[in-house]
Amino acid sequence: MTDVLKPADIHQAEEAVRWAVGNDKTLELVGSGSKRALGRPSQTDITLDLSSFTGVTLYEPDELILSARAGTPLAEIEKLLDDNNQQLDFEPMDYGPLLGQPAGQGTIGGVLATNLAGPRRIKAGAARDHFLGVTAVTGRGEAIKSGGRVVKNVTGYDMCKVLAGSWGTLAAMTDVTIKVLPKPETEATVVVEGLNDGQACAAMAAALGSSCDVSAAAHLPDHVASYFDGLLKAEAATVLRLEGVAPSVAHRTGMLAKLLQSFGYVVTLDAAGSQKLWRSVRQVAPFAADSALARPLWRISTPPAQAHRLVDLITPAAQMFYDWGGGLVWVAMPFEGEADAGSIRRAVVELGGHATLVRAPAALRASLDVFQPQEPGLAALSKRVKESFDPKAVLNPGRMWAGV
Repeated sequence: MTDVLKPADIHQAEEAVRWAVGNDKTLELVGSGSKRALGRPSQTDITLDLSSFTGVTLYEPDELILSARAGTPLAEIEKLLDDNNQQLDFEPMDYGPLLGQPAGQGTIGGVLATNLAGPRRIKAGAARDHFLGVTAVTGRGEAIKSGGRVVKNVTGYDMCKVLAGSWGTLAAMTDVTIKVLPKPETEATVVVEGLNDGQACAAMAAALGSSCDVSAAAHLPDHVASYFDGLLKAEAATVLRLEGVAPSVAHRTGMLAKLLQSFGYVVTLDAAGSQKLWRSVRQVAPFAADSALARPLWRISTPPAQAHRLVDLITPAAQMFYDWGGGLVWVAMPFEGEADAGSIRRAVVELGGHATLVRAPAALRASLDVFQPQEPGLAALSKRVKESFDPKAVLNPGRMWAGV
């Protein structure tokens, strides 16, 4: 038996997991490996390489449905959809450059397993909201399937919802089905210049509470603004995207610009500039730069109205920008160490929400809680779910929390 098992089909995947169960071995699930540095470091015996599970198996543009093997590159799926004027509405980001790897390596299975979404999440929801069906192998070595002809049904679980965001700790996904949607005809972005963080959160709240149907809202402080493509000036910018048919976008852009005039100077980006800008936001451009790789990077979700208080609760030396109307804050800390984590965790307790350590050296990720620590009741529930899918903790043990 080698250090890497690479099944060619689901039957071989079942056999590999059963072998691991029978021989008290643990498995690290890997597709392309683009997110391998996310989460707690692997401490497993064998790598289960799922990169052979590639290819789109069903695409019905009129039905807005696509099925693919879990190891299919996300870039391949997005190219196919773009050729048909469609898209993944939850706007998944590419974590490769953020973690010092090449762009375009992520897989559709990895996106769903981590349940990560981009700027349109405030309107379209997370990856799990577009996840329609799955075939997978549990930690028992059993094939399961949601929807359609069931290989083995697991009563009581919405399989897609459970597996999305489980980081490979419950089952090895081999095939997935997702909902796709038409691309908007055009887009524009309204920019309010020069606001501080508190003013920006208020402006985003006003925009999102209006009838303008904003599809993305972010605040880019002056210390990071120069990293974002499409902006007319390298200064603080509060940016709000509008998408749809051209007459509607034009009308709503005018409405939103008028609404936000009381906050500051307002300019508008056309479709080309807007697309460049939101691609940079989606890819977390300031912190994907090579010079930032040594800095611990946190992804903090908190109530949007409270987000601007983060800088006062951690350290003024941190660099950050706000997405999801302030509900998501990307924070690059100025130095490594547990003190950084302590200030982040204390801030989250005070403001509400949760924080994930996205990038840090393996030793630091091994010594800290990478994901938000769970309350005892929730931790007990997570453990029971883990045991029902993977009773011997064969799959990605400890990837999210120690002992789970």
